[in-house]
Amino acid sequence: MMKSVVEYKDYREYVLDYYRERKRTSAFTWREFAKIAGFASGSYLKLVCDGKTRLREEGAKKTALAMGLLGFEYDYFILMVRYEGAKTEREKKKCFEEMQALSEAHHVKILGSDLYTFYETWKHSVVRELAVAMPGAKPHEIAKACRPAISAADVSASLSFLMKAGLLTRDIKGNYHQTNRSLTTGRLNVVAVAVHSLLRQMGEFALDALDKLPISERHFSGITMGVTAETYAKVIEELARCRKRIVSLVADEPHPDKVCRLNFQFFPLTENLKRVQGTPGKGE
Repeated sequence: MMKSVVEYKDYREYVLDYYRERKRTSAFTWREFAKIAGFASGSYLKLVCDGKTRLREEGAKKTALAMGLLGFEYDYFILMVRYEGAKTEREKKKCFEEMQALSEAHHVKILGSDLYTFYETWKHSVVRELAVAMPGAKPHEIAKACRPAISAADVSASLSFLMKAGLLTRDIKGNYHQTNRSLTTGRLNVVAVAVHSLLRQMGEFALDALDKLPISERHFSGITMGVTAETYAKVIEELARCRKRIVSLVADEPHPDKVCRLNFQFFPLTENLKRVQGTPGKGE
């Protein structure tokens, strides 16, 4: 039996599972599926599932009805299609949050929704570190340690979420422990929008640190360089290796005395020079 549509985050995966389930119990074909949905091309929905094209709003509505989706399940499927087609982070965020609300209203959790919430604000990652670094500390004490300062209510809400999400545990003495020392978003695309939000917040904090902290408490450096696509990829690989080495350095730190943020930023300062210069004309 198929899972409910609200257990999915990718509409293509749901359409493919629906097709496979119908195929398992009958002589169902892609052509028949497309005909029921009202598409002229008999291979259209297969091309969608293969990632060679995508559903748009009207097509999504026809496909949802062809699969017998009604009510909140119909709405959820349309939101999945809108999420994939969204042009901006704000649109994606709005779609995912509506998907999340629908799934929670029907007591189902979207894969990755906890990580989405975790990365949506810097507070959760900082509180998660401080809760372990400050054993026995009350929410108002943790709040005072944050920079910028947050309220004790914010800390309490964050601790509650981290416990519920399984990102923190608490022993019989009341001390917090991290279930995993490091986290990764893996291949959960729904998390990417929240990560972008977190990176933006941390970038703003970096600017504040540049202005407000003494050099002894911060490290800023940078390089301006010319690269090709090949060397760009090599630099990204080197940064990934460096990040892993740094994670291993701090992973077993038993008694940290502060929580720090390390940002990796590598981006172009110019347009692609080959496109700007163009192809030389005749006589040049």
